[in-house]
Amino acid sequence: MAWCRARLNSSLRLFFIFSLIMIVGVLLLGLALAVSYRAEATRRGLAQGRSEAVLMAQTAIEPQLNGLALVGGLNSGETNDMNRVVNTAVRSRFVLRLRLRDLAGEIIYANDDLSLVAQTTDDNRDMVPILGAAHGVVFAQISRLNDDSNDSTAKDPLAVEVFVPLRAGHPRQLVGVMEVYLPYAPIQADVEAGINGLYRNLAVGLALLYALLVGISFAVGTRLRRQIKVNEYLADFDALTGLPNRTQFQHLVALEVERCARSGQRAMLAIVDLDRFKEVNDTLGHQNGDRLLVALGARMAAHFAGLGSVARLGGNEFGILLSDAHEPHEMLVELRTIIQNEISVDDLRLSIESSIGFAMTPEDATNTDVLLQLADTAMLSAKTHHLGVVRYDPSQSRFDVSNLALIAELRDAIDEDQFVINYQPKVRIRDGSIDAVEALVRWRHPTLGLLGPDRFMPLVERTDLIDQLTDWIVRRVLKELSQFGPGADNLVVAVNVSSRSLNRVGFANKVVAAMDAAHVEHSRLLIEVTETVLMSDPVRACAVLVELERMGVRLSVDDFGSGQTSLSYLSTLPVHELKIDRSFVSDMVEDFTHAAIVNSIVELGHNLGFSVVGEGVETLAVLKALAATGCEIAQGYFFARPMAVEDLADWLGRYIPVGAFDFA
Repeated sequence: MAWCRARLNSSLRLFFIFSLIMIVGVLLLGLALAVSYRAEATRRGLAQGRSEAVLMAQTAIEPQLNGLALVGGLNSGETNDMNRVVNTAVRSRFVLRLRLRDLAGEIIYANDDLSLVAQTTDDNRDMVPILGAAHGVVFAQISRLNDDSNDSTAKDPLAVEVFVPLRAGHPRQLVGVMEVYLPYAPIQADVEAGINGLYRNLAVGLALLYALLVGISFAVGTRLRRQIKVNEYLADFDALTGLPNRTQFQHLVALEVERCARSGQRAMLAIVDLDRFKEVNDTLGHQNGDRLLVALGARMAAHFAGLGSVARLGGNEFGILLSDAHEPHEMLVELRTIIQNEISVDDLRLSIESSIGFAMTPEDATNTDVLLQLADTAMLSAKTHHLGVVRYDPSQSRFDVSNLALIAELRDAIDEDQFVINYQPKVRIRDGSIDAVEALVRWRHPTLGLLGPDRFMPLVERTDLIDQLTDWIVRRVLKELSQFGPGADNLVVAVNVSSRSLNRVGFANKVVAAMDAAHVEHSRLLIEVTETVLMSDPVRACAVLVELERMGVRLSVDDFGSGQTSLSYLSTLPVHELKIDRSFVSDMVEDFTHAAIVNSIVELGHNLGFSVVGEGVETLAVLKALAATGCEIAQGYFFARPMAVEDLADWLGRYIPVGAFDFA
């Protein structure tokens, strides 16, 4: 509860800080717009004064001129006419002051004595606009009435001082310059009224913008916090049933194993597998299959409420952890009966059986991964022999004690880079060119020597260490691609992936991210999955394969022919290649039925648009028989054994495609 309150306070604090940052940004935007509006208003005021002065010059002043350049002053008649026009404008307060200058800038007429005195005090401040107007350019500026005299004070009214070129005569020509002071107060009042309206609108607009931004931020933040909570929940719980997922269950098992080791008490770990659950999905559809899983998960959780934990491990597999379990076998037999009770799904009454295997800690194992593996082994024994509930016994395991010890060493082996990658070429039968290489993992064990994948992969695949090993293999292969040597820049490499890794959330994104980090083209990776992998969770497997294919990663079905893949299901997969299981290829010369199977698979693959690879080619006779079926690619000891990356680079450097093989 305290953690949730701290998270809430942290979120509110971040939102408050973000709101302050936004309001500062909005205020700065408002300030910038206000300055821009003020500058634009001033420009418009000057433009208005300029227009009024030009109109005055054209309608009132220029008609009084005789067309001669204004030099030496006006005669008495012109002066009287000018006084009449100017005095009228001054009395109406339309004009504060008016001067006429000749083209050299000398004042030849002014409506007040102060202007005549200014002739001697006029500095260079006005010479630029005066001379500019003498050359035909209208110039306007805001100044005070007596800025050009020594008597100027801050009390003098603001004016728009405009210098207008005067034209007269026929044809019209420049004859002088009119310098007029227009009262700025009316213009300023009009400008201020407009700018105040703009400021009000700006303030309202910015307030609405800020409110909108705060609202959007609050809504987005709320949604993000909600999504974070969902993600945190999904990290530990199954989205379908609401039960703890495999990750959370492993954590709970680890805590219980540690508790039992300290207290000397015992605990039971059981794995429940629903028998023939695939038939439910195939018959009633996955939606009804999901309903059945939800109902059965709720039953198991209710049965063990307060006694232990129930988790969904994936697919139709559940895990059960009971502390201080007394008579565990009888408790699980009772659970199996409860599971078998009829349940209504889509108006159908269903009864489903289960196979349950369990192991005890500390008697059977004190390691979390080993305990899970032993319970899984017991469950497989119960399922294989239809025994219902079975406790683990060493006689059930396909592996001896030394192999079980390897499980405990696997994590250190991954961390210490004890694994190595060997590569075996895949050759195009048509021309002998190299189509790709397959990456095969080996374990360089510190005491047992070099171990092949058959020795340890079945162990790894039964634990979550398979994810770490798969990640390590992908990273190592992408790193070693650069060591393949010249001419192999586009060579494709195939990597085998287990069902556990393929069905993990985010597997496709993780693979592509590793390729991008290594700067490797997506098309250079070929993911190989077996039929067993495809059928363990068909819907999830198909979704991951589609995602990989969309990102440009090529896909292959390995060991084809040894599983039970539905042909209609196979046709929907984004697969590029079928690899015929070596058990059919290696003896197809001696076994007619195997030869017929190979021929059928090749024909099937071609009809579906796939390339076909024959594994286990060890002799020329087998290669000839494989070529006769139309198979395009061959792989096996006949061409090369798996080799380290250094040897592969040397082999590729020496390998010369000899064209089509001589099958005569």
